[in-house]
Amino acid sequence: MAGKHQIDIDELLDGSMMEKARIRARSRLVDSVDSDDGVEVASMSDIHTEEGRLLEAFSFYYARLVVGASEDERLIARWAQAEAERAQQILNKDDSISIIANTYLSEVKLENGIWKIGLSDFIELCTGITGSRWRLPNCDITDGWVTLHDEGDKYSSRQKMARLLRERMKDDIKDDALDKMKKMDESLLIRLSEPVGMIRGLVASKTAETIALIGAGEQDWPPCMRKAIAELSQGVNVNHFGRVFLGSISRCIGLPVETTVDFFRTAPDFSEATTTYQVNHLYEREYTPSGCSKLKINHNCAVQTGDDSLCDQPWMDHPLKYIRAKQRRRKRQEGLDSSLNGNNSGDA
Repeated sequence: MAGKHQIDIDELLDGSMMEKARIRARSRLVDSVDSDDGVEVASMSDIHTEEGRLLEAFSFYYARLVVGASEDERLIARWAQAEAERAQQILNKDDSISIIANTYLSEVKLENGIWKIGLSDFIELCTGITGSRWRLPNCDITDGWVTLHDEGDKYSSRQKMARLLRERMKDDIKDDALDKMKKMDESLLIRLSEPVGMIRGLVASKTAETIALIGAGEQDWPPCMRKAIAELSQGVNVNHFGRVFLGSISRCIGLPVETTVDFFRTAPDFSEATTTYQVNHLYEREYTPSGCSKLKINHNCAVQTGDDSLCDQPWMDHPLKYIRAKQRRRKRQEGLDSSLNGNNSGDA
């Protein structure tokens, strides 16, 4: 496409033809930092048209240049994760999954709508995925092939293949960006300084939010977090979504891994080794907790209208907002109390 449309590095960085691609690239970069679900798929162009393919392909290339120029390996890893999640969403529906599977995997085949993957590929990829279905003792293995069975509406064979491909694509995207980072020259770094500054500023802002949350005491915890902890302490088998939420919000507020593991200790299926592995996975991958709408859908919201005035606020759509609001209210109250005490002391 670059040759056909005469797109060189100068056109990509500054040309009018690639202006939309650069705008789309910035959107992809912002999503990779700011979104819990990776790069937004809904906003992508129709890749079945030439214009759509140009926009999506070269916005990816431009974004890769920007993260490479950032010389920040954590940002590169985060961007690769987001792009791979986006690809997974597309492959869940797009017929190109067969082409992609045969590109990224050494042994793969499709029989009557059911995917099979070579054992060596599966072992390499499943280690980065949590859940019992990805553990070898729970898999159907015959003659060196792992069959990815349908699980009804819960998890189709196609979705399982897309999830495995996401792991391979993530590593491939990250390694490619790291390689580009090493090859950046001074002139290219200068030309990319503006978008690099933008994404670094966004990362710094998100980091500041996280730092502000660290140290949030129990009095600041949202009802959904308290609910999950209380149910686990009572031996209730909290669903998978609720467990991921508890682990991810614990990470965001700076709780040690050991403390988070202890939350699960009284769960009916508790395993020290498995829980520690899964919690470490959430912390290492920097999972962020889901918002209120998803918590409600998955039966993990703890309140009804009127139970908590803060939760009833129209802008309250995320547990982390709840924590920040509680912290602000407490600080205002502490300031007011301090002011009143000072005035009373002066009167005396």
